Amino acid sequence: MRRTRLLVLAAIAYIVAAWSVAPGFYDGFSPPQPYNFVCPPPQAGANSQPSSGHLNIKIINGSSDPNSGFTDDGQLVIGFLPGAFDVTGKSSVNVTITPVTPCPNPNGLRFVTNTYLITADAPLVKKSNLVMRYSNVSQDPSYIYRAKSLDGPWTRLDVQQQAQLWTTSTQTDQLGYFAAGFPSSAISTASSSNQEILPIIIAVLIVAVLLAGIPLAVMRRRPARAGGRRDAEEDEDE
Repeated sequence: MRRTRLLVLAAIAYIVAAWSVAPGFYDGFSPPQPYNFVCPPPQAGANSQPSSGHLNIKIINGSSDPNSGFTDDGQLVIGFLPGAFDVTGKSSVNVTITPVTPCPNPNGLRFVTNTYLITADAPLVKKSNLVMRYSNVSQDPSYIYRAKSLDGPWTRLDVQQQAQLWTTSTQTDQLGYFAAGFPSSAISTASSSNQEILPIIIAVLIVAVLLAGIPLAVMRRRPARAGGRRDAEEDEDE
């Protein structure tokens, strides 16, 4: 029974610890790479400046080569299909990705990522895949927004389901300014609530495993005790 008490006490201690840790502790098996903000929120802690990116796309047989442009810190990646650009009169296509400062604050929207300007010296004629990484200290973005000017208007782009944590993606048929976020009216505690529930679920599962092992431990001890009693009785008979 002493072992059983220790198991139960360990389970209770784990639940208390899981409840008291800061949200986000159980969001993955390893902490996500810190996000480099142009305008870091107070909860971001230490911050490094975000990187830019540049890509030179070759033209082969009159068509632009498939390629991907990305920032040096990997916070934005854009992939181009074969023939994605109108290359009339071009020998190559240059793509530039630049984090924007100061941070735009459009009316009615809340951005959780940096705003990036993506430009090319040739017109885009095919849709391209865009992936943006965001911080685990921010609420999950609902959409990626695009604009031709920082003054707007900002066009909402529907996002695709991502298997990788802390990323969001979409397709775009135009270049310009991009940021991930959500309508200001959608600000809620949903993200933090999910982060608080996750440790509780893990704790409950561990408790279930521990409790499931208790009957097995008791059953193992009973034969040993029964054997001990038989040995004692045999000694008394002798």
